[in-house]
Amino acid sequence: MLDATPRPDRLPNATGVGYKAEYFTALQDAPGPVEWIEVHAENYMGDGGRPLAQLRHLAERFSVSVHGVGLSIGGEGPLDREHLLRLKHLMNWLGPASFSEHLAWSTHDTGFLNDLLPLPYDEATLSRVAGHIDAVQSALGRRMLLENPSGYLAFAESDRSEVDFLSELARRTGCGLLLDINNVFVSAVNLGTDPRAYVDAFPLDAVGEIHLGGHDADADDAGRPLLIDSHGCPVADPVWALYAHAIARGGAKPTLIEWDNDVPPLPKLIAEAGRARAVLAPQGITA
Repeated sequence: MLDATPRPDRLPNATGVGYKAEYFTALQDAPGPVEWIEVHAENYMGDGGRPLAQLRHLAERFSVSVHGVGLSIGGEGPLDREHLLRLKHLMNWLGPASFSEHLAWSTHDTGFLNDLLPLPYDEATLSRVAGHIDAVQSALGRRMLLENPSGYLAFAESDRSEVDFLSELARRTGCGLLLDINNVFVSAVNLGTDPRAYVDAFPLDAVGEIHLGGHDADADDAGRPLLIDSHGCPVADPVWALYAHAIARGGAKPTLIEWDNDVPPLPKLIAEAGRARAVLAPQGITA
């Protein structure tokens, strides 16, 4: 039986890494600058077994962030009650320092689409997503963070910017925001916008976590640059520069290195965390 243990109610303003099972032993022996880890909720919604036992062990040493990928916050229908109950069970026994989800949808009727799909930014969508966030926060009894997506198209129906949409969601629901710097850069290149202007307009006081990850460069059918948020390579230099700009404006924030595909040895991930720590250090890192 997994019982709850009191945990910190916020992540430290320090560096974390996306946890993978192959990192279990090495992360305990030589974590370097890593002070917290993040796990995908859906990988730990079962009733027992080695993955949950290992996570419980790691939670005794590291702060833990839980990142959901399957709630479909932007879906048209009501949230999946069974999924929400399994998520609540995980949150109750783990007691993580943070929970986050994506501004996206991935369900239609009874079907689940294995993707995080975009939304138009209008009043109808805003009201629906706000209602879903309220339902999640009420069910979990805690504040959640909502992540900005990577963009590959813009909807003609949108009548406000993504930053305005997210800012209003935070105001209406009291949720926090997860600022994915790579997503900002990917969207800016794909949609022809200014990534620094996005960060400058973003409500950084609502940010409870920052994500950094890698992207792949491609081209669309017209030969224009197309970036894919792949999480399968090191963080690109322009993303590091944008991250430094965000930290200079908003101060130190809990910062995660995401690497979900072509997963490297832990020392390579720790090296990326070290680069983030170097950016955080002048702003002050608190444990």
